Amino acid sequence: MTMRRTTALAAGLALTVPLLAGMGTATAAPAANACYVQSGGITSDNNTIDRYVNATSPISVKPVDVMAKNPFGGRAVSLSSQWTWDDDFGDQTSLDGHVVSGGVMYQAHQWVQKGTGGKVLSSSLTRIGGGWGVFTTLTHSWSLDDPNSRMYALRNDGVLFRWNLNPVNDGTEHWEAAGSYPGFSAVKAVTLLSRTATYDTLLATTRGGALYTIHIPLSNPMKPVVKQVRTRTWQGFETLETARCGNYGTLLLGIDKDAKAGYLYAVGHANGTTTVINSLGKVPATFGDKLDFSWRSVVDAPLFGE
Repeated sequence: MTMRRTTALAAGLALTVPLLAGMGTATAAPAANACYVQSGGITSDNNTIDRYVNATSPISVKPVDVMAKNPFGGRAVSLSSQWTWDDDFGDQTSLDGHVVSGGVMYQAHQWVQKGTGGKVLSSSLTRIGGGWGVFTTLTHSWSLDDPNSRMYALRNDGVLFRWNLNPVNDGTEHWEAAGSYPGFSAVKAVTLLSRTATYDTLLATTRGGALYTIHIPLSNPMKPVVKQVRTRTWQGFETLETARCGNYGTLLLGIDKDAKAGYLYAVGHANGTTTVINSLGKVPATFGDKLDFSWRSVVDAPLFGE
């Protein structure tokens, strides 16, 4: 494992050169300044890995890197949040995320030795609670500059739930129910598009092929505002992953698990059906992992796609 925190800081500076520019068109960024999605997965041998998908022309992908070897002790994971990494700890890297295994939600953490290909020095799974076998998506809204975060989860009957996650002194979290809303039974894949001080925005596909934004003010009761972005062709993606690109743009990776393929898009600031979406093409990589999720560095700027 390499020193990633410095790399991410440098890449963050490159995001000031937006992929979306001019009259709503996408311009190919130079390789040194390209935006990227740090895509992750759990492999067949239970390792967590990452691959940097760069919005170069043509699209380029860094070789797969093992983040952690068998971090869950062989435990089967059915759902995962986005994960964060921080290597500002000498010869160790800190990895944090949330996973569902056997219907139970866990707060997960690992310390990994740098330069060992993902050797796990210690791993913990802190039980949050049961009943998670009926949920189909898990989306975490988190930022370094705010110790409190939000978790969104879609139940299989179409009800979207929100929790506030507040840190406790021992490093664990206090989960507080913060509302729910029905009507999302057609949704297939969900990812975070925006995180601000007053709202979160999710980006979702439906089984019928539509693409929507779900704008969720942080006020109570929870009242999402749904806008259609596209009407068709998005049904093939089981996983969506996002990364900030420039001040207002987003890089979107859609993963088709049946075809083990990924497709990259440059998305302008979301505004319903007028949102600019520019296809950058098929990713030259095979997405054959058991489970997909995305990585981010703790120093990455919050998403601001809407």
